[in-house]
Amino acid sequence: MSTLRNTPKHQDLIYDVGLNTGQDTDFYLKKGFRVIAFEAEPRNVELCRKRFAEAIADGRLTIVEGAITAENRTNGGRPTTRFFRNEDHSPWGSSSEEWALRNTIFGTEMEPIEVKAIDFAEAMAEHGVPYYLKADIVGSETICLRAMLEFENKPDYISIRSEKLVFEKLLTEFDLLTQLGYEEFKAVKQDFDQVTPELPSTNGHREFYTFDEGASGPFGEDTPGAWRRRDAVLSEYRRIFVKYWLFGDYSYLIQTERGRRFIAMMERVTRRSIPGWYDTHARLNTVSK
Repeated sequence: MSTLRNTPKHQDLIYDVGLNTGQDTDFYLKKGFRVIAFEAEPRNVELCRKRFAEAIADGRLTIVEGAITAENRTNGGRPTTRFFRNEDHSPWGSSSEEWALRNTIFGTEMEPIEVKAIDFAEAMAEHGVPYYLKADIVGSETICLRAMLEFENKPDYISIRSEKLVFEKLLTEFDLLTQLGYEEFKAVKQDFDQVTPELPSTNGHREFYTFDEGASGPFGEDTPGAWRRRDAVLSEYRRIFVKYWLFGDYSYLIQTERGRRFIAMMERVTRRSIPGWYDTHARLNTVSK
């Protein structure tokens, strides 16, 4: 316990929990950060090892292969866990049986595979506490939050893929963030096709970044909107959940051909995803304002 509590924090380090095909890690590396990236899907790991071979070779990127889980079983003396690979949409892969069932309902093929089980607290003790933690592992983000309760140092900034089906689960996420010392929040819609942040200049010319589809986007003080207290952001999420209930994954509209055409028409008119999905961003209470 004391070893975990005394783990140092590194201001040049970002954790990308849910590497996928590297949409976010690419941005973090170009921003000048070192990255520890976690990914359970073996095919994504292989792709990213090739994509980021140079960054891996010079120590700027470390890929931790396996699924972060609170439970595991032994497979030949090695802790493993079951991961549900999504054959149709890679970002929907998850170690959560609940999310695997949800994805099956929506007509995507899920294949259970055995992967290495990752203890997030052990990984953080080994690599250090990051400046920023992004967690997008489809239903398992709270495992990371609970693990960090054991550490004295916390990331300055956190973002998690927020719950979008059950409001009580969203409240649990905020309870954990509050326990960890986060007092200011943003609900950020994942829609960055018109966002082009500036990168550190390497040749004297201004360079701007274009996000890949599915990226988590800007972080920290570069996120859109003002930081707000818990109650204000939860009030915003209540309005967001109305959109989820009307247009989201389990809405009546999405289950009918006419409803899906209506949503597609609205998206063409507004040029925005409806309802989309949101990440919760949190700022530590000790961060200088």
